[in-house]
Amino acid sequence: MRMQFITRSTEETELLGEKLGRRLCGGEIVAFSGGLGAGKTAFTRGLARGLEIPMRVTSPTYTIVNEYTGGRLPLFHFDMYRLGSEDELFDIGWEDYLRRGGVCAVEWSENVRGAMEDAISVHIDRVSHEVREITIEGGAAYADLSL
Repeated sequence: MRMQFITRSTEETELLGEKLGRRLCGGEIVAFSGGLGAGKTAFTRGLARGLEIPMRVTSPTYTIVNEYTGGRLPLFHFDMYRLGSEDELFDIGWEDYLRRGGVCAVEWSENVRGAMEDAISVHIDRVSHEVREITIEGGAAYADLSL
């Protein structure tokens, strides 16, 4: 299934992420793609709210992965921008994160495409300063999302 959404503010992008987060049960991979500044981290902030994560979500650009716990499910927020291959992902313990039963949110997932099997794909296109076109596919968890 493939759904497309238009958001007109950062708050709407976060709200869409929150609605998806409320539907996740654990073990899912949410694979993000989109250019710099597209809204991947904003969507992930909403995803964290939907998982009832009480912590502030920031981009893991320099740390590769940020872990958020204390909610309904843990959230593992990855940034693959600086990784050169899927091998590097496995070197940092990717399989261990998958076994922990949380949600793995992966920015720049196209850099590790082979590890994104069965992922929910979220592609964000920046149409203008505030407007985003968001395409979600690859899972049934979002079937009834609406803004």
